Amino acid sequence: MLVILRNLVSVARRFRLALTLNILGLSVAFAAFMVIMIQLDYDYGFDKFHKDYDKIFRLEMYIPNLSPTRVPVFPRPLAERFFESSPHIVGGALTTHAMSSFMGSEAYFYVESNDGARNYFKEKSVNVTPEFFEIFTFDFVEGSTNVYIAPENVIIPLSLARRLFGNEPAVGKQIVYGGRGNQTVLAVYRDFPKYTFVENCLYFAIPPDENKDNWDWHKMIYTAFIRINDASNASSLIDNFSRNLDMPDFISDDADIEFYLTALTDIHFLPDMQYDFLPRASKQTLLIFITIAIVIIAIAAINFTNFSTALTPMRIKSINTQHVLGLRRSKIRFALVFEAVSICFASYLVALLLVDLFKNTPMAQLVDGDLAYAANPFIFFGTALVAIFTGIFAGLYPSRYMTSFEPAFVLKGSFALSPKGRKLRNTLISVQFVASFALIIGALFMLLQNRFMQNSNLGYQKDNIITVEMSRIRNNIDAFTNQIKAYSGVDDVTYGTWVLSSSDVYSRLGTQYRGEGITFQVIPVHYTFFDVMGIEITEGRSFRQEDENAEYGVFVFNESARKQFGFDLNTSLDDWRGAEIIGFMPDIKVASFRMAVEPTAFLVTSDYNRFGGLNYAYIKLNRGARTRDALSHINATLAGYDSDYPFEVHFFDEVIQRLYEKERALSSLISLFSILAIFISIVGVFGLVVFDSECRRKEIGIRKVLGASTLEIIIMFNKAYFKILFICFVIASPLAWYAVTRWLENFAYKTPMYWWVYLLALVAVGAITVCTVTFQNWRVANEDPVKSIKTE
Repeated sequence: MLVILRNLVSVARRFRLALTLNILGLSVAFAAFMVIMIQLDYDYGFDKFHKDYDKIFRLEMYIPNLSPTRVPVFPRPLAERFFESSPHIVGGALTTHAMSSFMGSEAYFYVESNDGARNYFKEKSVNVTPEFFEIFTFDFVEGSTNVYIAPENVIIPLSLARRLFGNEPAVGKQIVYGGRGNQTVLAVYRDFPKYTFVENCLYFAIPPDENKDNWDWHKMIYTAFIRINDASNASSLIDNFSRNLDMPDFISDDADIEFYLTALTDIHFLPDMQYDFLPRASKQTLLIFITIAIVIIAIAAINFTNFSTALTPMRIKSINTQHVLGLRRSKIRFALVFEAVSICFASYLVALLLVDLFKNTPMAQLVDGDLAYAANPFIFFGTALVAIFTGIFAGLYPSRYMTSFEPAFVLKGSFALSPKGRKLRNTLISVQFVASFALIIGALFMLLQNRFMQNSNLGYQKDNIITVEMSRIRNNIDAFTNQIKAYSGVDDVTYGTWVLSSSDVYSRLGTQYRGEGITFQVIPVHYTFFDVMGIEITEGRSFRQEDENAEYGVFVFNESARKQFGFDLNTSLDDWRGAEIIGFMPDIKVASFRMAVEPTAFLVTSDYNRFGGLNYAYIKLNRGARTRDALSHINATLAGYDSDYPFEVHFFDEVIQRLYEKERALSSLISLFSILAIFISIVGVFGLVVFDSECRRKEIGIRKVLGASTLEIIIMFNKAYFKILFICFVIASPLAWYAVTRWLENFAYKTPMYWWVYLLALVAVGAITVCTVTFQNWRVANEDPVKSIKTE
């Protein structure tokens, strides 16, 4: 064994660049594998730390004439009737739904220091019933573990308690919250990890009598969670409740309502749902990550197998000499496998260092999971086992092959140039090329889809627009408008309840038109909205100032609504007396490109508070305006209304970019791993070219002596590799097309399947391969042919 190890050291010195690249390739593969596994563990472990998580469910329902999808919102009496419908339900809790991301809205409050100074804060908050703390696992560090929250109390996370009160006990302290007055801290809980939808925020009580008997569907503002005694009873709960349901004055007597229970751990993987803003993951996307992880490890293992097999010409004489001298083949094979395992484990140790370096780079933000060693002991230990098994499997075949030849064969010829040996290496390198092509094509189409979503025409003005959150000053719109427009760089100002393109869905109205039930998205806006945002009218008229005097308002519908519902101009909705349809507009994109254009209406009304008020200002700047000066003017104006309140001021482009943040992160991650896979593949190509050129050094020398030019020799080598490359491209293209097509099914509007993307992938991989083959063989071809023939 000592002789074999010494021989390996000798070969490593001769081909140290190829060996170094193979170790680096293995290290990068193991590091990428660990990062992907951390992300997968984050998504598949979502909400699983709660006690008896498999017994927790969310109640949902589907009402055809109200929403195109299931919804997780209910009127309070309907949800509470479900809680009481079966003895299998051991607890039920409500949260108030908010038209914002995840669970809560934002609370603006202050605490007074000992010297009477007020310190203001703006934090996310959620209103819940007391049972919420029994269903979900809260680790209370202050206050009672059996929390019963009252309307005058608030429960806060430990991190916020330290910010508000330092190291002093927080229980019993007070915060002052607008609309609620003084709130006493009842308990402090330890902060939740990132992988749960239960957020680290302020928890207030839902008043016991709030909408207790209100069945109005406009009061579908509650989300319901239950805990049952056995998960297998979930389906029977729905059947029992549906059979015995009595809902007075809810929706309509003939409404065909379906109820569903979704397990807590399945919520994270649900498709997009109306009024559901919890964090999402796609199982299809996770499958892509799993595939990439396997492909990367496979490519690295193939590289190493190729590397070990390519060593055969240099080691076979020594190996067979040891065999002739009495060393058993089993021991020789064990020694060779041990070498492979040692190299793979050394690569794993380097990979740990690479993950630690990656953790401190901006790219780490693309990964939701915690990259720290302590947070993922099983993943890091498991990858060590993967490295060992990779070494075993990558070393088994070469070790068996190196020891399978009789001494006479070794003395007669070169295995490296035998058809069987060449076929093996070509097959392995083909797998790498197929993977490289597929990953490049997939990454390019993801990039194109992201650019398509961010740069497509939305049907309204999005450049030079600044959005301002107005919840604190929405009753001073006229004064605010005059102050903002006093700056010469501001062209105009308008207002809306929401920011367009900031969500997948918006509030919906269910009503009737000419006796038929209809449902559509409704977006309340200021009467100047269409003029400022550049929205066209296809028929009828735009909004006017006098429309704000209409009790029920006036509507402008999109063309999809007109076609689907058969709307006529200057008619009214049945349940909205006097709510006239004054015009129609094109099918502009008010939601994300993940959703198809739905029937949508903009509304101007005398009662915006019915929809939550005009919460956002759209400030349109002149093209020549100085952005910094404009922002300074806007912030100074806002400070004049409330100097302590942290108003949200964003460019409209930023809002659109945030909407596709998940897609951008996914595209960036897949692009990163694709680059890594390509790098590992090229390492394998380089290693093979090095050994191929070294083994054929004598042939190259003879060709040179016989008059062949360096260019002819380089072309000869490139032809062989390019033939393999083209065959792999033909195999990879349909595989990539299928995978990309399936991924694009997540979007209602998608980038075209450009043919040039496939050509670009072929050119990219081909150029890298040609450069690699040319570089190595140019060096060998330019050596003294006499020297090459002698040394061979």
